[in-house]
Amino acid sequence: MQQPGPTAAAPDRAHRPDSSSLSPSAAAPQVTAPLTAQRRTSLLVTFVLGGLTALPALSMDMYLPALPEVTDALHSSAATAQLTLTACLLGMALGQLVVGPMSDKWGRRRPLLIGMVIYVIATAICAFAPSAGLLIGFRLLQGLAGSAGIVIARAVVRDLYDGIAMARFFSTLMLISGVAPIAAPVIGGQILRFTDWRGVFVVLTVIGALLTLVVWRFLRETLPAERRHDGGLGETLRTMRGLLADRAFTGYMLAGSFAFAALFAYVSGSSFVVQEIYGASPQTFSLLFGLNSIGLIGMGQLNGRVLVGRVSMDKVLAVALTLIALAATALLVLSAGVFGEVGLAPVAACLFVLMSSMGLAMPNTNASALMRTPHAAGSASALLGTSTFLLGAAASPLVGIAGETTAVPMAVVQLVCALAAMGCFMGLCRPWQRRTKQSLTVA
Repeated sequence: MQQPGPTAAAPDRAHRPDSSSLSPSAAAPQVTAPLTAQRRTSLLVTFVLGGLTALPALSMDMYLPALPEVTDALHSSAATAQLTLTACLLGMALGQLVVGPMSDKWGRRRPLLIGMVIYVIATAICAFAPSAGLLIGFRLLQGLAGSAGIVIARAVVRDLYDGIAMARFFSTLMLISGVAPIAAPVIGGQILRFTDWRGVFVVLTVIGALLTLVVWRFLRETLPAERRHDGGLGETLRTMRGLLADRAFTGYMLAGSFAFAALFAYVSGSSFVVQEIYGASPQTFSLLFGLNSIGLIGMGQLNGRVLVGRVSMDKVLAVALTLIALAATALLVLSAGVFGEVGLAPVAACLFVLMSSMGLAMPNTNASALMRTPHAAGSASALLGTSTFLLGAAASPLVGIAGETTAVPMAVVQLVCALAAMGCFMGLCRPWQRRTKQSLTVA
């Protein structure tokens, strides 16, 4: 009788008491069981990766309820206050171009720990920034350092998983990291009841320090020395050029990036829309933001637990992008006063649909792109993250370009981004061509 292959139960069989009675030849197939176990993350490491992917939400969403207060305290305009968000996002975008290739060359742990330490220091300095200019500068540094957590977490997932399993794990990460958008604005709103906006950065400093300690203690190296790249800048640029030459990879990258830009238009503009235009309190805004995040988490779990493996990822992505475009269209119609003056409820409903659809779009764009790049996960992750955050940073100031009295700019930015995402997906990925080729191959 043949020995069973290394299934999920194989590690348990390998550790049964009677396994020592097997002959060397009989026991040999079970030697692969620990190797399989090494490729799977423990529950604790899963939470560590979730914490790293939650870093952008922790850095930005906890700060959102404080934006109007920052505007008053530092005597700046709404657009300048939003630049403190843009600076952090821009830093996270550019930093990934450096950290991603570094992690392909030196492994995942070392660049991650260095980045996290700098993130903690920069965040602490933000708490004492005396002017808007200095705050913007240190937010940029905070983003540059914090990019290590984002890009390396995604590369670690690629090291450990492939195909459908990777798509499911990204959905699991969305469950964990999705808690941050729910908790962060609520925590930020509560902090503002006892202190000012500087206290938000104090809490972020503590969170960053704790996460750094957990990474140092529990996250093991996932990129073996034999799989690392020894080349310098030239090889890095050639690798990235080769990735961008892959039309489908670029299509998924841009589709996910434009979808995120629509999301970030909401992140950067919703605080002013909900509080200044519709008169809601910071606590009400925090609760609405948390409700939208619950929708995002729920759709992410629907994707990972029900849809992945049963429905094509391309079909799910097409539906998600369509829902985002429809929600943005409805929001624009309502904001423009086509149906007269409307209250907060219908606007909140449109934002809920838009945010929830991201739970279907983001895991599938990331998984579909990284499935094509097992040879350079760090560089591919860097390109994905950089494109995502650059487009998000570009969308942020456009939201406030018409002032604080209308939600039309936010809706326009969201609709343009949604249509661009659909165009990139259909024009570059061309999923119908791959289905045709697969059908011909099977025939």
